[in-house]
Amino acid sequence: MRLKTFRAKNMTEALQMIRDTLGDDAIIVASNEERSGDVRVTAAIEPAFELNREGAAGKNDWLQYDQEQEDDVVAEQVTDIMIRHSVPEDVMDNILSCVSVLGFDNPVQALSAALEELYSFSPIPITPHSKPLMMVGPPGSGKTLAVAKIAARSVMNGLNVGVLSTDTIRAGGIEQLQAFTKLLDVPLEKSSNPQSLMHSCSAFMQDRDQIIIDCAGINPFDPEDLKAAAKMIEAAQAQAILVMPAGIESEEAAETARMFSSIGVTHILPTRIDIARRMGNLLAAAHQGDMAFSDVSNTPKVAQGLAPLSPRTLARLLVPDYRNEQASDIMSRKAQR
Repeated sequence: MRLKTFRAKNMTEALQMIRDTLGDDAIIVASNEERSGDVRVTAAIEPAFELNREGAAGKNDWLQYDQEQEDDVVAEQVTDIMIRHSVPEDVMDNILSCVSVLGFDNPVQALSAALEELYSFSPIPITPHSKPLMMVGPPGSGKTLAVAKIAARSVMNGLNVGVLSTDTIRAGGIEQLQAFTKLLDVPLEKSSNPQSLMHSCSAFMQDRDQIIIDCAGINPFDPEDLKAAAKMIEAAQAQAILVMPAGIESEEAAETARMFSSIGVTHILPTRIDIARRMGNLLAAAHQGDMAFSDVSNTPKVAQGLAPLSPRTLARLLVPDYRNEQASDIMSRKAQR
């Protein structure tokens, strides 16, 4: 199967693009409406060299049955994985549609390829970054620890880092972050309103390679909380990243992501994957919020506490037999750096 993704202003335009490019025999594998209002449609078709003029597989078509049986086994395995992780039906359907046309004989490879096609992956850079990175999310999601981990990794890579916090109300919020920044010898400033945040960001931009912002906890279902967070993101001109723990209920996670997406949050950083056994909420949130996966937090330790998230990394985290192996792989790669 040949797989191709099309982006268009509407479904009618997307279908026409599919017909023009792949022909009338193409099948729709998955579709999604993006934040901009455009649609993204994935279609598939048999490669020409696999078909004769009548559209049949030719003299070796008896081999098709064995291939179909292998494909069914992989599809069943991936289905079991999706059910185990409480993945919502609409997300599961998209993933299984991709898996069914990709033709892999290994569930990790099939799932990895499907995730690569359906999701975006954009790790936090370990190089100088012009936009401040703002961690947002509900209270208790792990934002402050994520900020500390990003700062620690950036410092270890030789970057000049500045940290800001808008968490000026929660008891102990600043003190917790201050303990980390003091150890890293990184300056920490407080900002209680958009104007103060804008000025602090401008000052830091003069001599800092990265600016990392710890945002106060936000109730995504409180319009006033969302409005205040949107003003902070706009004032900082920040790349906003939703910090979301694995293991929470999938539908609530999806709704939470949609609300944060409405104020310009574009990425998601999963936390607590070391203690969670259900991660369908992460797939649901990224899907419904049209967000790219950035990095993953897999340990409470600050040093070396983040790893870039890729389709293969995520697939292996979702497959039970590979979870322990994946955790050790991540730590081994960090130890070699």
